[in-house]
Amino acid sequence: MRLLLVGTSYQRAPVELRELLAYDRDLRREALERLAEGGAEAAVLSTCNRTEVYAVADDTAALEERIYGELAALSGLSHSELAPALYTVADEAAALHLFRVAAGLDSMVPGEAQILGQVREAYNGAREARTTGAVLHRLFRQALRVGKRVRTETAIGENPASVSSAAAELAERVFEELAGRRILLLGAGKVADLTAANLISRGVGEIVVANRSPERADALARRFGGRAVGLDAVEEELERADVVVASTSSQGVVLSAQQVERAMRRRRGLPVFFIDVAVPRDLDPAINELEGCYLYDIDDLERVVAESVAGRREEAVRAEAIVSEEADGFRAWQLSLDVVPAIASLRAQAESIRRAELERVESRLASLSPSQRRAVEALTSQIVAKLLHQPTVRMKEAAAAADGVLYADAVRHLFGLGDDADPARQPRK
Repeated sequence: MRLLLVGTSYQRAPVELRELLAYDRDLRREALERLAEGGAEAAVLSTCNRTEVYAVADDTAALEERIYGELAALSGLSHSELAPALYTVADEAAALHLFRVAAGLDSMVPGEAQILGQVREAYNGAREARTTGAVLHRLFRQALRVGKRVRTETAIGENPASVSSAAAELAERVFEELAGRRILLLGAGKVADLTAANLISRGVGEIVVANRSPERADALARRFGGRAVGLDAVEEELERADVVVASTSSQGVVLSAQQVERAMRRRRGLPVFFIDVAVPRDLDPAINELEGCYLYDIDDLERVVAESVAGRREEAVRAEAIVSEEADGFRAWQLSLDVVPAIASLRAQAESIRRAELERVESRLASLSPSQRRAVEALTSQIVAKLLHQPTVRMKEAAAAADGVLYADAVRHLFGLGDDADPARQPRK
């Protein structure tokens, strides 16, 4: 079974393309069910900065074609239009990539913590859809362990810069200081929560939360001493807002240029700073063309983030060492899959022969006491275990050196594993 990764990220695709490739919960489940047809394993990691499909099957060429088909159908683009933005890697390279992602080493913001939760969400989504098997279970569990190790054993996540903190920092640069400024949050999810916390720490004067669900908006607003409103009140709130941060999970535009233009007439020239961290984007890009409006999307935050990277490079080197070590472990495990069936068959055959031989001399053992029978069982089991120990070790060592298939085939041939004959009835010398 081969592991395959096909995906794109902020390093290869602009936000305009990434938003076309963003999966919500329902779309992801439907895609997983289609990808898993025929017994393949599949998982989808979809965030504002990346969309990646991890899948396992024997025929990787056919699997890659199916993944391309899914991404093309989702985006409405052709294979040739998508191809320049997509990367494809397999087996240990795919595992190494996911481990780097979980460690925060492949993020726009190195060391950011949210990605580990997003990896867990991708894993849980695949488990709920029942599209995981032995390989993806191992891969994602190990990825989560890598992320935890990196954050425990290095300082790469200390005072982490995140998309939320980068947005707050950018707002502070624009206004020089945020004390007394009014902030309007569109959305009441995790990103909005983190953004509000960062803005409060920088001294904002008032936070207003607008959300489709009034309950969630009210809960977030209460946490930070702000006000909650419905999305239908956004245009009115724009008359007083200095900074607008949009982070809803909507699949379409939440705030149009026309709405903003009407609000700007009533503001009498006061500027508004817009930050759109949603993918797909919440804010109409045409807002940036309006007088007094300054719109930044998630890609614009990369420049802010880059400045926080320099002080983390030493910790990133330590994190890379952890990731590499874990990737080597996954590679050894994946290669061992070639020899595990042969080892299991060899042990099963030996145990079958042992039991058959004991049954053959059952009449001679009838006079033994229970403790003596247990001693015979233990002795014969120990003999089998010792005889098989060295072949088992050698096959596992060969697997780690990529020679496992050859050794496994040799063992199957030498011991007649898989033959139709009953191993317990093989000729005895």
